[in-house]
Amino acid sequence: MRKLTSIAAGAVLAFAGLTTVAGAPAQAAGDPQYVALGDSYASGVGAGYYDPASGDCKRSTLDYPALSQAAHPQYTLKDVSCSGATIADVRNEQLSAVNSDTDVVTLTVGGNDAQFSTVVQDCLLNTDSYCKTATSWMSSYATNQMVTELAGLYKDIKSRAPQAKIIVLGYPEAVSPTGTCPVIDLSPAKRGYMNGFADALAAGTKAAAAQQSVTFVDMRDTFKGHGACGSDAWINDLNNASEVFHPNLQGYLSGYSDQLNKAWG
Repeated sequence: MRKLTSIAAGAVLAFAGLTTVAGAPAQAAGDPQYVALGDSYASGVGAGYYDPASGDCKRSTLDYPALSQAAHPQYTLKDVSCSGATIADVRNEQLSAVNSDTDVVTLTVGGNDAQFSTVVQDCLLNTDSYCKTATSWMSSYATNQMVTELAGLYKDIKSRAPQAKIIVLGYPEAVSPTGTCPVIDLSPAKRGYMNGFADALAAGTKAAAAQQSVTFVDMRDTFKGHGACGSDAWINDLNNASEVFHPNLQGYLSGYSDQLNKAWG
């Protein structure tokens, strides 16, 4: 915890030194432009340090867009990611931030379309069999219909910003296979079903990215050994219901931001 606090403090200080606030439209002429789209995993739910101006979107000043912009300070960031966003929400409410001047676009979306929160609730509150049915049903969606929907969104992004580098970041497996979850523990079977659902989300996102030739960053290996309820968790457990199974600050710092910076180059 002491190490994490030190890292967080350094990240906060780095962010405080930026001249561009996430989501702010002001920019210097000629600066390369970075636009961040997506849902709660993109907006930084679970990291804390939420920008009050972002309201229910819960954009953290330490979400992976802000952290990566701090590593690439020549870029002006427009972060329009929003907790709860679906594929349709990104297209209808966020995509207008992307234009022909955009140089980099990042995106995480699809989990809400696959009813991630509902599936989690089904697994927490019902039997192993019920969890298996819920995760299997939505896994089928993730590897079939969602692929078409995401590929269409990626195509729309490319049409608005033909020269932009588009980086799609996936979802990790949320739960450690071992360890104890507080409040409501999960059986080994439920953990397996939930992580299988995460695998389906990753597979569907990867397939859609391949269809449109955009960069896909698979987060599963990065978070391996760091699932919720484990001994070195980078994902929040049930102690905070509003952030359950979202990355904690360490997950954004050492997981998402680190992998995005590698993909950015």
